[in-house]
Amino acid sequence: MNKIRILLADDHPLVRSGLIKLLEPFKEFIIIGEASDGEEAVAMTKKLEPDVVVIDLSMPKLSGVEATKIIRKNFPSAKVLVLTMYDNEEYVYQILKSGAGGYMLKNSGRDELAAAIRAVARGDRFFSPRVSEIVMESYLRKSEGRSDLPMTDDDLPLTKREREILYYIADGFNNSQIAEKLFISARTVETHRTNIMQKLDIHDAANLVRFALSKKKKPPSD
Repeated sequence: MNKIRILLADDHPLVRSGLIKLLEPFKEFIIIGEASDGEEAVAMTKKLEPDVVVIDLSMPKLSGVEATKIIRKNFPSAKVLVLTMYDNEEYVYQILKSGAGGYMLKNSGRDELAAAIRAVARGDRFFSPRVSEIVMESYLRKSEGRSDLPMTDDDLPLTKREREILYYIADGFNNSQIAEKLFISARTVETHRTNIMQKLDIHDAANLVRFALSKKKKPPSD
């Protein structure tokens, strides 16, 4: 039987230890390394060439989303399975766009996790039941012409991500806090802020906050 070589990436040692214990009974799996942050996950993928990287969303230095994008772009033979506690619709679509092969919730059972790793290793997609529900609910909303954008004014020339950031600006969040909410880097948030100000012809932070407050309607769906 060909072994499936797995790299575990999570910033909590206890979580990594627990995953190793969970996967021990499955003799086709071999854990070849552990990473404690996103940058280390990328570096160890390059060094160890795993078949599957099991990665958390929220990690230091480089988020799971950004690490997944880099891994899939530079090491396409390495498949990625996201294992996280978050079941937010926006996170689901970030992960899908990043190139990950699966999205599992941390409350999943051992057999479900093993099935997900096998599926992702052979190039298939695998989602937790709750994640599948989110995808289906979103599809049905779009097919009915409904939208959940936090800033829905048709006249705003902003992307969905920029509208989300504008919402959090209105709520008083700084760049680091917004980055944590959206699982992107603070530098990426700053780039989005700059783009928002250019698109809206706003030239200082105070006026950006005032504009955001005037347009705030509802938060991104959780």
